[in-house]
Amino acid sequence: MNKYIDANRKIWDDRVAIHSKSDFYDLKSFKEGKSSLNFIELNELGDIKGKSVLHLQCHFGMDTLSLARLGASVTGVDFSSEAINLAAQLNNELNLNAEFICSDVYNLGDHLQKKFDIVFTSYGVIGWLPDLEKWAELISYYLNPDGTFLIVEFHPVLWMLDDNFEQLKYSYFNNEIIETEVKGTYADRDADISGIEYGWNHSLSEIISSLLKNGLEVISFNEFPFSVYNCFAKMIQGEDGFWRFKNLENKLPLMFSLKCRKNNQV
Repeated sequence: MNKYIDANRKIWDDRVAIHSKSDFYDLKSFKEGKSSLNFIELNELGDIKGKSVLHLQCHFGMDTLSLARLGASVTGVDFSSEAINLAAQLNNELNLNAEFICSDVYNLGDHLQKKFDIVFTSYGVIGWLPDLEKWAELISYYLNPDGTFLIVEFHPVLWMLDDNFEQLKYSYFNNEIIETEVKGTYADRDADISGIEYGWNHSLSEIISSLLKNGLEVISFNEFPFSVYNCFAKMIQGEDGFWRFKNLENKLPLMFSLKCRKNNQV
């Protein structure tokens, strides 16, 4: 799998400069104090002041630093060196106390040994991971007894659709490597960037089962018929400010949140 992960890493390295300048990420407002976190994760996390948080697949750290602004001691992890370099620069510029580690999820044990009260990950993360059993094992390893894991993610039903989100194309289950030629990026569709990326679809049963097998107990599970981001083709914004596919409004689950607690016997 290393060749696929290396190819994806190259694409994400290239995206950092584009994303950091995009209106989508709005880094200027973030530097001025605006949080990059959405209401879903904020409600699920609750008061995190004084807690330790491990943020997996953090990109260039805006959510990590938003968590730090809430008073948590946060460690952000991403496999893109370009992303981690920018995250560290932002941390210093904003005089925050987050720590950043450049590592893919599966090799994190080579770089980090401490435990955390919370492990957090969100939005477009697990589709880059071929093996959720190893992912869940790592989450369990890094959680303190009774620690909390939270994932807020795009719904796996969404990833069954073709690139124009018009018809079914891919399996709901993790039985194929999805190879996609990409041009531009969700943050800037006209950006001069292209390449081949590789992904893996994971059903809800695979996600939940992998966590259960590794000593995590489900606290809450929610599905949402909208996206908080305008990051897919042919989306329209509703009066509530959220995004849906035209002609499919409120007919498909577009996101979910899953909160778990580590069994204190594990």
